[in-house]
Amino acid sequence: MAAEHVSRAFGSVQAVADLSFTAPRGAVTALVGPNGCGKSTLMLMLASLLAPDSGRVLVGGVDPAEDSAAVRAQVGWMPDQFGAWDSLRVAEVLEVMGRAYFLPTAQLRGRVDELLELLDLVPLAQQPAHVLSRGQKQRLGLARALVHDPQVLVLDEPASGLDPASRRRLLQVVRSRAADGATVLVSSHILGELEEMADHVVFMDGGRAVDASSLRDLAARPRPWRISSLHHQALVEALDHLQVRHGEVVPGDRTTSGHAEAVVELPDDATAARLLADLTAAGARIIGFGPTTGRLEAAYLASDAAQREGAL
Repeated sequence: MAAEHVSRAFGSVQAVADLSFTAPRGAVTALVGPNGCGKSTLMLMLASLLAPDSGRVLVGGVDPAEDSAAVRAQVGWMPDQFGAWDSLRVAEVLEVMGRAYFLPTAQLRGRVDELLELLDLVPLAQQPAHVLSRGQKQRLGLARALVHDPQVLVLDEPASGLDPASRRRLLQVVRSRAADGATVLVSSHILGELEEMADHVVFMDGGRAVDASSLRDLAARPRPWRISSLHHQALVEALDHLQVRHGEVVPGDRTTSGHAEAVVELPDDATAARLLADLTAAGARIIGFGPTTGRLEAAYLASDAAQREGAL
């Protein structure tokens, strides 16, 4: 799946501007950016539900502007809100969607049962959709996107409203689809969960793709680490002895943990491991040592968009 110099405006508002990116097969690509940066508009174009003003998108090598039916046969689309069909029962929602994709009747019943089980919807199968909670509707929305076994998934805020167990199930389903060779594009503001889910990330700002990286490459970018010690002065002296640049070493009576703490920025995990060994050898009495944020969140918070918007 790819976008090539895609632009789309709504009146005077430029939602997407000359954006290019690629989402590879067999991997999960995350879209990250502030509200209003164009993520949902881009996803609508990739799902063949909105035409670009210029440029083109390709799904499985097919341009939706030339053959939207072929693209829709490949794509499972999950918008950020469930949408209509509130009068239908949960199982009926999936049956109607399956018929829309011309699934044979003999296959459809089995597929519906499979998805109800996969997304933990069996107890709700005969309930009307309008009685579902936000999180239950999200699970039904994902099942609806999967009904025709698509090779491309476009998921807009799929974790919104989900409880922790359902978020874990979402992670498992998405990773399983990618492992089976599907192309998955997902947007979310829950960056810690995106980090577990994604292989690649595209950062958007002002309708443009401003950065792209693999999650593995993010490990080589600097991020802050928090160091906790049983003894304030021992930590100060060890950091100074090792000539580590740091801010204030906060005494334990001013921290929520009750221990002395300092935050240092380190370039990578290997440097962090060496520093921990050196601090321990220097008698710093370390009891806690770890990054203050995940790699994905650290990269986003360092971006111009996050600093302009006051972070997430």
